[in-house]
Amino acid sequence: MRVSRAGRRSAATVALAAAVASGLATGLVSGCSPHAAADVARVAASHPSGAAPAPSAAPDRPAPGPSPRPLGAGFLGDTPTPAPESTVSPEPGSWDGVVPAAGYRMVLVTEGDDPATTTLAAAVTRYAAAHEVALTTLTAHGDDEVAARLEHAAADAPDLIVGAGDGVVDVFALLTAQHLDQQFLVLGAQLGEPTDNVTAVVWPGATFRGTGLATDGDRDPATVTAARGAEAIGAGVASVLHGVTGIVLDLR
Repeated sequence: MRVSRAGRRSAATVALAAAVASGLATGLVSGCSPHAAADVARVAASHPSGAAPAPSAAPDRPAPGPSPRPLGAGFLGDTPTPAPESTVSPEPGSWDGVVPAAGYRMVLVTEGDDPATTTLAAAVTRYAAAHEVALTTLTAHGDDEVAARLEHAAADAPDLIVGAGDGVVDVFALLTAQHLDQQFLVLGAQLGEPTDNVTAVVWPGATFRGTGLATDGDRDPATVTAARGAEAIGAGVASVLHGVTGIVLDLR
């Protein structure tokens, strides 16, 4: 029997969570600090038997609204169907006018109140107000609270869950694969191995991929500006609306 890529990742995620809970995090999560491993262990231990939750069935969603405006020709370039996990560099403005129908439901999950996270959250809030998006914002402090906010958001089955900044990455990497019917968008960071339901928007200085995977220059708060935030949420939502998900949008 053929096992899908998403299925393999989901199984791997459950195995990782169980191993972390049993005290093997240091050996499995290469490069993680003891502190980071402990944070992930607490998240995993919050679920029965120390494992991540089984993939959930999404509640009934409202009927989709009218089709969005087409993406500009420069959004995907010569690759109209990008491969999963690939990186695409859309041309500036190629997503202009591609917005959701009024009443689109979005949940924003943030961690901490550092300037970069605050800037991204403000960009999402402005976008929601401009396009009549029903936005709920859930703030968290620490991985345990991020996990709780994500699970709470997923239970409500919004059209899109947005994670702002690098503070949500480690938990999103662990739990988004357990909600494959739910679309996620990460702004100013990315997941190391995203499933098809996770899209990310990055740019130079905002490319963090998770604890243990960090490289020099992937976190420069000075690059997280109001203008970048506006571009990121606009491009990211446009991509999700057209079903171009599971990829990384690199704004250069």
